[in-house]
Amino acid sequence: MDLSYSAEQLAFHETVRTFLRDKLPERLSLKVASGKRLTKQDFEEWHAILNQQGWLGVNWPTEHGGTGWDAVQRHIFEEETTRANAPRIVPFGVAMLGPVLMKFGSDAQKAHYLPRILNGDDWWCQGYSEPGAGSDLANVQTSAVRDGDHYVVNGQKTWTTLGQHANMIFCLVRTSREGKRQEGISFLLIDMNTPGIEVRPIVLIDGEPEVNEVWFKDVRVPAENLVGTENMGWTYAKYLLTHERTNIAGVGFARAGLAALKRIAGEQTHHGKPLIENPFFAAKLAEVEIDLMAMATTNLRTIAAAASGQAPGAESSMLKVKGTVIRQQINALTKQAVGPYAAPFVSEQLDEGSNLDPIGPDYALPATQAYLNNRKLSIYGGSNEVQRAIISKAILEL
Repeated sequence: MDLSYSAEQLAFHETVRTFLRDKLPERLSLKVASGKRLTKQDFEEWHAILNQQGWLGVNWPTEHGGTGWDAVQRHIFEEETTRANAPRIVPFGVAMLGPVLMKFGSDAQKAHYLPRILNGDDWWCQGYSEPGAGSDLANVQTSAVRDGDHYVVNGQKTWTTLGQHANMIFCLVRTSREGKRQEGISFLLIDMNTPGIEVRPIVLIDGEPEVNEVWFKDVRVPAENLVGTENMGWTYAKYLLTHERTNIAGVGFARAGLAALKRIAGEQTHHGKPLIENPFFAAKLAEVEIDLMAMATTNLRTIAAAASGQAPGAESSMLKVKGTVIRQQINALTKQAVGPYAAPFVSEQLDEGSNLDPIGPDYALPATQAYLNNRKLSIYGGSNEVQRAIISKAILEL
């Protein structure tokens, strides 16, 4: 299989680089590079810039306002935007819900919601996980009972990322308790401003209220907000997860983290010499870099297969496991390289406009923040334990 870029793909690299040089605000790039927290307004600003270019719907067909890019172009875009320290595209509306609506939504739902995702009228969050339904998603208990032209929703969702910003949530809800658990789940679109909804923040170990609990008490949702057919939500949920796991290997993020690690190890000293020259540390650095190179090659092979029409199977699980482990290893090595300055972590210093004096070099605080926050990588998108079970069944036939 030819893993080299074609002339057209190399030209596309340069097109993306030129766009980023011209359109990516320096203020946003510096915030990302320095590990500062991005606000809702920061994300919306970048989304608007991409949408004006026609590049927000990176995984959408052109007929719905998307780019129409193939898998390789999407990979190049992700690689270049990560290298340029651009904010990530918040995935819930664009990368997750959009494809589900295109595939299973009604014409009215497509006409109403798809343009609003692109122009920023709606900020979506994902209502999947519950206290007893995380990796075992089929155990969803939040109920939706039909009452005339509405569903009445009661229950709780948790780990709702950026739910504090959202005005809309797409939810898996239980509409039947007969038969297999997967057969009684439906996919519902809910306005977060509806009476009976309460959002409670969950503060993570890095001090960021990134995720939330969302409570529903007698929330009335119009029946027209049901996506597809009642009790078929499990099918739509699985389809959505294939899009959630697109590029989940995070090759671009790992490369950026590795480059930062090398810079830090070149500045930090050990017994009077740069840490990067220490044979024990250099060996660990070389090991993770070799793993990253191998994973990047596997990722390109998978992308090339997808571009030729082949559907990835267990490869996506392999990339998810290896990609998240490598990123966590890079985070751990970076924290080790920073040394004692990684310990005095003051979360408030990550907020824009903070006047607190930094402790140690300016890269110490972001290194600790990334280490703490990225413990989640091996859990979300299907925990690594679940992905290993998929691999053992699909490849090893265990």
